[in-house]
Amino acid sequence: MSNKLIYNGTVLTMNAANPIFKPGYVYVEHDVIKEVGEWKTDGSMDHLLAKSSYSYNAAGKVVIPGIINGHTHLFQTFMRGVSDHSPLAQWLKEIIWPMSLAMEPEDFYLAALIGCIENLKSGATYMMDHHYIHTYPENDASVLRAMVDSGIRGHLARGGSDLAGEIRLRETEEMIFDSTDRLLDEWDGAASGRIRIALGPLNLYGCSRGYLEKAALFSQERKLISHVHVAETSEQIDTTMARYGLRNLELLNEVGLLGERTQVVHGVWLDDGELELIKAKQASVIHCPVSNMYLASGVARVPEMLKMGINVALGTDGPGSNNCQDNLEVLKFTACLHKVNELDATLLPPMDVLRMATVNGAKAVGRSADLGSLEPGKKADIVTVDMLKAHISPVHRASSSLVYNANGNDVDLVMVGGQVVVEHGRSTWIDEQEVLQRAQARVDILRGKLAVQYPIFAIIE
Repeated sequence: MSNKLIYNGTVLTMNAANPIFKPGYVYVEHDVIKEVGEWKTDGSMDHLLAKSSYSYNAAGKVVIPGIINGHTHLFQTFMRGVSDHSPLAQWLKEIIWPMSLAMEPEDFYLAALIGCIENLKSGATYMMDHHYIHTYPENDASVLRAMVDSGIRGHLARGGSDLAGEIRLRETEEMIFDSTDRLLDEWDGAASGRIRIALGPLNLYGCSRGYLEKAALFSQERKLISHVHVAETSEQIDTTMARYGLRNLELLNEVGLLGERTQVVHGVWLDDGELELIKAKQASVIHCPVSNMYLASGVARVPEMLKMGINVALGTDGPGSNNCQDNLEVLKFTACLHKVNELDATLLPPMDVLRMATVNGAKAVGRSADLGSLEPGKKADIVTVDMLKAHISPVHRASSSLVYNANGNDVDLVMVGGQVVVEHGRSTWIDEQEVLQRAQARVDILRGKLAVQYPIFAIIE
């Protein structure tokens, strides 16, 4: 890697003081940001152009820190759009489980690679993938290989469930922890530190109390993030109440899994006491508004959480319940959902939403020191978004245009650790067309196999 310069754009730093430079520049040495500031056109900054082996004129574009997608399931790119009208339990039983059981290791690679490309092209330089399908020993490695090949920062939360509703997806505690240890040995820190491993107990109704207690000890000993679906639907509260006499988050806390390295995914049906627990334990909430609307799960109490000082980050959730992973689209859904839910147009101004996607995301993954904002010393994870589009321009406030106008198709440049992985809206590391064609051929074969037992897979409009 070498020196790179992004200049002449509107730079949203997202740091503590949050200065906006228009025009501004970001100068990168190797994988780290060295300078951020105002770009002067009087020739006094030509020395930066002269010593940069790569320069990018960002005129008409907004420059932001890479977005952190706090929750997804990459394998679900093979399942998007199969059904748009099923609640969570039915959706799992009739779509997610059958397809995931039919998929083979190469399918998991292709599905994950498409998902990684999609994340990058919509502005995410970092994503947390909750992978819980372990039908083949190679599945995790297939997903991780896709992360490496795409150029993204990938954090794989190794999912596990010993009481999954689909028996063929259940694993023993020994299998889960042994596999996670192998992943830590073989993959954690791979690709120059781009790859990380976390612990991902699937949820609180598909995991026994004994497994959850051991998961707490395991994650504490290894200082791992614990990434768990919590209180996504009201039915999930009923299940843990019936089984343990505890609400979801109360159970998470009692088994020792609630702490500053915990990511509470969804948290839609949390009561006042549970919110206080999250605040006291300094855990993070990963809010997935599109998925919550798509599955009609409910509306998380995000404005209240933010007022309480709870760290709330954003996620797309998997493509099976979104149906895309457009990280810029999530910004608009986040703002609009809570405004209409509380009938309050003043909620979640654009800069607050952007902060959730960047600064809060970095905090949730324990990377506040080197990710989440554009400032000297931080990793060069940088995104530019083209504002010279008919659906965006003219621009009054860059933050508003990003949240309410832009979508993933407007992302022009993506840099991860100083390496250009998307340029002019196209992946520079992967032959997208070849990957998409291979994936479509495999999905057609899988649909043919599944259609006999599950007619929904045979439907073609």
